[in-house]
Amino acid sequence: MKVNKGFPKDFLWGGAIAANQSEGAWDVDGKGVSVMDVEVLPEEYSRQGVLGYSHTKEELLAAVEDKVGYYPRRVGIDFYHTYKEDLALMKEMGFKCLRTSFNWPRIFPNGDESEPNEEGLKFYDGLIDEMVRLGIEPVMTMSHYEMPLHLAVEYGGWTNKKCVDFYMNLFKVLFDRYHTKIKYWILINQINMLGWGDFASLGMLEGAHDDWVSDRYQGVHHQFLASAKACAYAHKKDASCQMGMMNGEMLGYPASTSPEDAFAALQANQMNNFFFSDVLARGEYPGYALRYFEDNNINVKMEEEELETIKNNTVDFISFSYYSSGLYSKENKLELDKNPLLPSSVWGWQTDALGIRYSLNAYWDRYRLPIFIAENGLGAIDEVKEDGIHDDYRINYLREHVLEIKEAIKDGVNVFGYASWGPIDIVSASQGEMSKRYGYIYVDLDDRGQGSGKRMKKDSFYWYQKVINTNGETI
Repeated sequence: MKVNKGFPKDFLWGGAIAANQSEGAWDVDGKGVSVMDVEVLPEEYSRQGVLGYSHTKEELLAAVEDKVGYYPRRVGIDFYHTYKEDLALMKEMGFKCLRTSFNWPRIFPNGDESEPNEEGLKFYDGLIDEMVRLGIEPVMTMSHYEMPLHLAVEYGGWTNKKCVDFYMNLFKVLFDRYHTKIKYWILINQINMLGWGDFASLGMLEGAHDDWVSDRYQGVHHQFLASAKACAYAHKKDASCQMGMMNGEMLGYPASTSPEDAFAALQANQMNNFFFSDVLARGEYPGYALRYFEDNNINVKMEEEELETIKNNTVDFISFSYYSSGLYSKENKLELDKNPLLPSSVWGWQTDALGIRYSLNAYWDRYRLPIFIAENGLGAIDEVKEDGIHDDYRINYLREHVLEIKEAIKDGVNVFGYASWGPIDIVSASQGEMSKRYGYIYVDLDDRGQGSGKRMKKDSFYWYQKVINTNGETI
């Protein structure tokens, strides 16, 4: 046996975006309204803050009719019309894969229809065919904060078991149509991002739940069930396709050397991260989660038939997004605190490259399943100068993380792909801004969607091109 020395020859280098943050065209060709299409960018906002993602039914219905406020996802970067030019730039960098998502209401406008919107499917026909033509492996996310608003407003989102059937209607249409072209499927984006994800992912509304926390985990249970049913359908129809789950990594170290903080960190990492992957990769609710439910009076309805479906239909690979880490303490329980030893970005996100190696080893040791890094990047303010866009800060951040991924591979971790977030500037998920930029490709649009939309290569474009062309030997 030998130690792995570098990235596998067939390693999937690429990037990741989301349909709701990039496509725009929010009311084109029969598309319905998604939960993200009603997120307004306030006239005044703080770069240290995040959008609330908390709404009543009345607020959402008013937002649909609002003609005054600015809703960034309705515009995005117009990827709906520019995807061929944007994919050409990614191909120039040498991309082996691109992770993006299906915009659910583009296919089922309200979510509860029996037949899909063919015009919406035609867009994905073109997008996927173009990726395949360019030799870019499509890694497609089924649900990336793009639930049809109608399902949230009229059904209570994922807290209603009917949403499992609506999701499966979507999955069957897409899998039947694309399974010969798409090998890697991520079933639900960042399934563990509770809190602000209660609306964005679960479709929960203020005032609609008497027991918010129990309903939250009920919604997650339904997402587990839908994921298992999707795995069952896919494995039966085309076993060559790989089904994956995804966490938004909330890695935390103990806040001190005390045994109590160490144990608090263990428990927080369990409930914030591993609970979700344990269920989807191992097929069972772990004992620590059942105790957490009991100790906190959380009631989740689970039928034996549902648990059997979950047990028998686990995922094929693990994926997660990784940006930063933090600290857990016995005082703050599951809440992640900042680490005073780490530097922070303008938006307060702390840089901890070693953390990605830590996470990779932890997931590999726990599951022995292949791992795909679904997101990793640095949001920063970029300045366009006469001689280019010099984003050495982004290059340094990414270099440090890629080096640690390489170390994890040497540790024996099976990492098969890296999709940095995002290869092209898009609307920020947490802040709703364009000025929080991640891309190798600059998009000339400001926070209010004003600008030429012109695409420009940053210094990081050429850096990443070399990384890919040398398969991670030149970093």
